[in-house]
Amino acid sequence: MPHITIDNELPGISGLLAQRPDTAVPLGMLADALLKAPAPMSRGERELVAAYVSSLNGTRFCTGAHSAFAAAQLDGGEELVEAALADPGTAPLTDRMRALLRIAAEVRGQVGPVSREAVEAARAAGAGDVEIHDTVLIAAAFCMYNRYVDGLATELPEDPGFYAKGAQRIVESGYGRGN
Repeated sequence: MPHITIDNELPGISGLLAQRPDTAVPLGMLADALLKAPAPMSRGERELVAAYVSSLNGTRFCTGAHSAFAAAQLDGGEELVEAALADPGTAPLTDRMRALLRIAAEVRGQVGPVSREAVEAARAAGAGDVEIHDTVLIAAAFCMYNRYVDGLATELPEDPGFYAKGAQRIVESGYGRGN
């Protein structure tokens, strides 16, 4: 049961954003900038960072949503995403992606600088400044989104296909207003 009255039937952040369109607009714009705008990391890779941080934070709604969004955009689909969330060290990921997920884990686990070792490992695996920057910002933002969703005790979707339907919409249109 959510901690606040939500005047719609939408689960997770969807219901919160519909409830407060004034905050939905900037949150959607941030998500679009982080996850959809052109960047050196693919959209699927950025969604995987969001799913991974959400999984580490135990936020079931965001883990389910961003896992589906990543799977829809990555070769390897659901199997790859499940393996990455379970253990990035053994998942069929590139060394670069493994190193970036290590950075994401450090961001969600501490307030302070990411370790020099994690950054050096990412650089050695081919990640540049933009990829390291974006990974840190996505991880930090998803800590906020996760706390927003779980802090208000939002509901999970009843429809098992909810996340897959959302993935199609997100891949086509993104997160911005009206999407």
